[in-house]
Amino acid sequence: MEKILKKILIVVGVAAISFATSFGTMTYLSKTGRNSRNVSETENSTFKQPARLAGYTSVAAENIDFTKAAEMSVNAVVHIKSVANASDRSNSREYFDPFEFFFGDGGSRNYRRQPRVGFGSGVIISSDGYIVTNNHVIEGANEISVTTNDDKEYKAKLIGRDDLTDVALLKIEGKDFPVIPFGNSDALKVGEWVLAVGNPFNLRSTVTAGIVSAKGRADLVAGYGGSRQDKIESYIQTDAAVNPGNSGGALVNTRGELVGINTLIYSETGNFVGYSFAIPISIVKKVVTDIKEYGMVQRAMLGVMITELEALKEREPQVYEKLKVNEGVYVSGFSNNSSSQKAGIQVGDVIIAINGTKIKNYNELRGQLSRYNPGDKIEVQVKRGNDTKKFTVELKNDQGTTDAIRYQAPDAILGATFKELSNESKQRLGISSGLEVTDIKNGKLKTAGIRNGFIILTANDTRVSAPDDMNKIVEEIRKKDPDDRGLYIKGFYPEVRKMEYIAIDLND
Repeated sequence: MEKILKKILIVVGVAAISFATSFGTMTYLSKTGRNSRNVSETENSTFKQPARLAGYTSVAAENIDFTKAAEMSVNAVVHIKSVANASDRSNSREYFDPFEFFFGDGGSRNYRRQPRVGFGSGVIISSDGYIVTNNHVIEGANEISVTTNDDKEYKAKLIGRDDLTDVALLKIEGKDFPVIPFGNSDALKVGEWVLAVGNPFNLRSTVTAGIVSAKGRADLVAGYGGSRQDKIESYIQTDAAVNPGNSGGALVNTRGELVGINTLIYSETGNFVGYSFAIPISIVKKVVTDIKEYGMVQRAMLGVMITELEALKEREPQVYEKLKVNEGVYVSGFSNNSSSQKAGIQVGDVIIAINGTKIKNYNELRGQLSRYNPGDKIEVQVKRGNDTKKFTVELKNDQGTTDAIRYQAPDAILGATFKELSNESKQRLGISSGLEVTDIKNGKLKTAGIRNGFIILTANDTRVSAPDDMNKIVEEIRKKDPDDRGLYIKGFYPEVRKMEYIAIDLND
């Protein structure tokens, strides 16, 4: 009996010692942060790493309060309806009816197309009713209506738009509208929480949350058939759910500040599949400020011809191999009267930074330049062989000056108005389309020698039948490089019936 009691005491003692040792070890590990429960691992993981980096304090998502930012944002995000009522010419077309051909009036009838209606979102950025949205939300619209979060509807006026950045500025009449304050998109960090606020599928005041997945994304428009040369792309990428109808809506940080305008998704289905993209507010703010003040965006130019390093590597590998850098843009030439050339930049230099911000490619260069105005002086850092050099360059506009350029309507530039031809006039002249020039004033047409009564058949090889056709053609030409801003008109005077070809330079 005594031996049995001794054995029991020994077992109990060992158990007590084991418990004390285990408890002490667990306490020690807990205090030193090495508790096995804080180690993130899987059964087949190669490495065992702590869930938190040393010295880093994180806040769990469930501890972040999104409600305040949402409440501050939803009332300043509006629903936009745009209606494109095409002209009678483009709203109607002839079609062939075989029944009428044999039994009626010859088989030619007209029918009217229905107006095109689009929906999107917008953000009120000032208490007196200025609203920013995407250009593609309102492009081509004849009527724009805005519905605020309290279900009040307003007629909106288009102040101006910029298709290079896909930004438009609207105005509704009223006062004391709720506003989302501008934040600092440059200060956004990858991994930071953001909210997307908009009207997907016409569902009003929808808020979704996500993180910043990347910054400075480019080459997205080209993936949808666009051209990288005609868009300024430097997007904030997030995984906040964005769908059709969110375009033009707000991307806000957890403080309720506007850091971007939601613009597009990258999807094969047309709906959200994981990533969305927003224009940084640093770009948007500059664009809408210019539009409000000048009616158009003031583009700042370096005056350099650029070649991407990847393209240089393929076309001129012997030149690429001599470069001592693999990021940046290669200077292959200069425009006339280039301020960059005057500052000391040379052909063969690689631009690697603007005002201390690294430049990896052409789109990043354009994105950085889009923040500045003609007349601003910036520091351009280049790599020249083994040396890194810095130059101060005064930016200019595409006319080679530092002056602000104010918007002029196409008909003001041409100095004329245009009259749509009636069917009787077309039959008498033996043409199927055309425009009559009326009310010639001082402008490009008068300088070119065109008089009242001239019939324009085509402009830049495009048939014209409505005054808006000429406006659109002129607007497209003005977006091109100065060397390509030519308007080529084909037409005749009815009394002469001799075809004339007239070239007009649309540079200011």
